[in-house]
Amino acid sequence: MASYCVLAARLRHALNSGVRRYHVAPVLCQRAKVAMSHFEPNEYINYEKLEKNINIVRKRLDRPLTLSEKIVYGHLDDPAKQEIERGKTYLRLRPDRVAMQDATAQMAMLQFISSGLPKVAVPSTIHCDHLIEAQSGGEKDLQRAKDINQEVYNFLSTAGAKYGVGFWKPGSGIIHQIILENYSYPGVMLIGTDSHTPNGGGLGGICIGVGGADAVDVMAGIPWELKCPKVIGVKLSGKLSGWTSPKDVILKVAGILTVKGGTGAIIEYHGPGVDSISCTGMATICNMGAEIGATTSIFPYNERMKKYLGKTGRADIAALADEFKQHLVPDSGCQYDQVIEINLSELKPHINGPFTPDLAHPVSDIGAVAEKEGWPVDIRVGLIGSCTNSTVAKQALAHGLKCKSKFTITPGSEQIRATIERDGYAKILREVGGLVLANACGPCIGQWDRKDIKKGEKNTIVTSYNRNFTGRNDANPETHAFVTSPEIVTALSIAGTLKFNPETDYLTAADGKKFKLEAPDADELPKLEFDPGQDTYQYPPKDGSGQHVDVSPTSQRLQLLEPFDKWDGKDLEDMLILIKVKGKCTTDHISAAGPWLKFRGHLDNISNNLLIGAINIENGKANSVRNALTQEFGPVPDTARYYKKMGVKWAVIGDENYGEGSSREHAALEPRHLGGRVIITKSFARIHETNLKKQGLLPLTFADPADYNKIHPVDKLSIVGLKDFAPGKPLKCIIKHPNGSQETIMLNHTFNESQIEWFQAGSALNRMKELQQKSS
Repeated sequence: MASYCVLAARLRHALNSGVRRYHVAPVLCQRAKVAMSHFEPNEYINYEKLEKNINIVRKRLDRPLTLSEKIVYGHLDDPAKQEIERGKTYLRLRPDRVAMQDATAQMAMLQFISSGLPKVAVPSTIHCDHLIEAQSGGEKDLQRAKDINQEVYNFLSTAGAKYGVGFWKPGSGIIHQIILENYSYPGVMLIGTDSHTPNGGGLGGICIGVGGADAVDVMAGIPWELKCPKVIGVKLSGKLSGWTSPKDVILKVAGILTVKGGTGAIIEYHGPGVDSISCTGMATICNMGAEIGATTSIFPYNERMKKYLGKTGRADIAALADEFKQHLVPDSGCQYDQVIEINLSELKPHINGPFTPDLAHPVSDIGAVAEKEGWPVDIRVGLIGSCTNSTVAKQALAHGLKCKSKFTITPGSEQIRATIERDGYAKILREVGGLVLANACGPCIGQWDRKDIKKGEKNTIVTSYNRNFTGRNDANPETHAFVTSPEIVTALSIAGTLKFNPETDYLTAADGKKFKLEAPDADELPKLEFDPGQDTYQYPPKDGSGQHVDVSPTSQRLQLLEPFDKWDGKDLEDMLILIKVKGKCTTDHISAAGPWLKFRGHLDNISNNLLIGAINIENGKANSVRNALTQEFGPVPDTARYYKKMGVKWAVIGDENYGEGSSREHAALEPRHLGGRVIITKSFARIHETNLKKQGLLPLTFADPADYNKIHPVDKLSIVGLKDFAPGKPLKCIIKHPNGSQETIMLNHTFNESQIEWFQAGSALNRMKELQQKSS
């Protein structure tokens, strides 16, 4: 039971924060209960259940537990009987809540509507952050987005009201920052329809990125399945100092593990160095953990988190977490599957790229490396997504300098925007040449109406974002994007070149004198309370049953879903190969973002971007494949539609880590919608593999990766053994070559019994409906 200090903390905060944040009455009458969020005063943190489940599992396993194991196993549906083996068994879990960003929420809510359920079973929220294009600045861009996306925002708002989902209006901020400020807390299990949901691990939560169909399971009250993660420990010693920032920790880890090294694992940071990192710094590290394929990342509960909870109006949660702290840190003597050690005192500032987030370089080396590789060293634009540290910009202004490169700043939330405006940071950043954008994702996800270059023009940008895949930020394949810390982005933007190392190099002031930038130093949290800014949250009504949700049959933005066809009980014979992909194939390649975001609620329209970025091994081109029926080359989506029209099933052949990147389930929905049946690769990224299964596709991997070379784009494929489809049992693939010869290879899969039922029913949603019909 929560102690008196919890009551006192809540009451003190209620009185100091005003009506907008807290209501005093629930504080007085619910002494033993602490709300998960002040937006949901009747939904409570249940550490007692977490503790009970942990104790059951610890007794069964008879060993010390890592922190991530405690929180994951603490959310098991049946801790007494659940089979638990890291990297092998599938866990059935009960997450505490769901969060959806607007681009993925459209499809998630359309699927939830199709389920026929009246209301979500767990607290859920929608965040409007993806559809705001960066063009001329915050207010103008926001208003433009509201006008252009009115139909979609209205759909999400009314659907949220009808089904009990909280709605964060456009301009509220980026989903991950809103979660950190309001919903993440030590020990929470939260799933979000965005691959960077792990940001919440900076507050000690297990926050996992998923596709919309997974979110629907949790919102429907169905146990959510996750392969039992391995645990990679990152032991931190020493202390951050100088120009080295929290971002450099994950840039270094990405260089060590690569973009697929964390697949199937949770990255758990621990060790004495943890306490030198701010809570928001820990969130930054966890956020970019998505780029190494990790299921999620997490830090143990500590004083830095407690301080952040207090500053964001949640001292009551911190007081309760203090009482249960033994469950919010790893057990002494716990074992990790792999351990990486980093001495923060020796860690140097890093910059990763271009074209992949795991190509790590010390900042001191990047200029020479760029010249050697032929990468442009002049920086056209610097972009930061964190803007509370303006000390670098302040120094430049003091010496009469402004940024040589264009410079943009994206506030993470309305609360951040209002606070940096109040405290004068935004003014300093503008004076040094910065443009403050809307509280949204913007250029990070390709929502950038860039005018300073032409498509195809070779150029360099530096960002403090996470991803830098080809064309990711501006749709220009010749943009060399580098990822680094906000402080280094600012310094490089002032210098205008990759050849500048702020640790050693000098700048020339306006008066001609040389000077060196001092290492940035700023408070981790504002001295005053955060300014909440405008109220941008819409509470769902207690009863939304009378709410109408409008989807016009003629809409080009929204489309109600039709169920996918069931498996016909036969093997998949003589499938054509739509494309054999050469090299990296991320979700950006499979289902591009940027201008395509406007069709995220319309499956047929967005399917016109299917695999248009993937490189065809037959001709080395993107969006150009041979139509096996006509022998003509044409766009990938057109060819897929032609096969569908002719009743021909088709497959895709992929390389390593297929589907790396975003959680967007459209990359699975589109091939299914256009007649695809099988995706065969050397390996899959975790989220994408699950998304394919959810939509009734067969994601299979070569038992021998060298067999990738045996399949040619002109071959036909048959998958044999589906009548005996079973967990752990490989499937046969018969390859029929044009000359009449055949050969057989073996394909592996990771399906369990319930996932096989998804395939047989046609999709996970179809299977859910079948079970509902049986129970009723």
